[in-house]
Amino acid sequence: MSAEETTLDALDRRIINDLQRGFPLTPNPYADAAKALQIDEAELLARLKSLLDRGILTRFGPLFQIERAGGRFVLCACHANAERLAEVIAAINARPEVAHHYERTHYLNLWFVVAIERAAALEDVLARIEADAGVAVLAFPKEREFFVNLYLPA
Repeated sequence: MSAEETTLDALDRRIINDLQRGFPLTPNPYADAAKALQIDEAELLARLKSLLDRGILTRFGPLFQIERAGGRFVLCACHANAERLAEVIAAINARPEVAHHYERTHYLNLWFVVAIERAAALEDVLARIEADAGVAVLAFPKEREFFVNLYLPA
């Protein structure tokens, strides 16, 4: 990625920093967020699209406790041999239910989060991931939730 693609101006930084602290859950959330930033909705949407297109942000949106709506977030892990690593990552990331993945230096070298709308669909989703990726997937369902309040200023 070039320096130009990763350069953030003051407004980009303000958008990233302010929206990490909260996003309005209102009928017009982007308009309301833009107003708080003292810009118009079209500029906010264009800036967010640019941040996503450049890979500075990988996703954008509020976090919800999906379990309260009948869904589920599940941390999963698998082992992929070095020669198949890219292929397994591609298969995992191709699934729309996969929120994100990361590599670890451990036998279980790929970890990812599955986000599903209906908890009953979990077994089917995991079976499809296993079939597509050609690896056994271990699921680690959430037992307790902790509030971390992660903030990464730009």
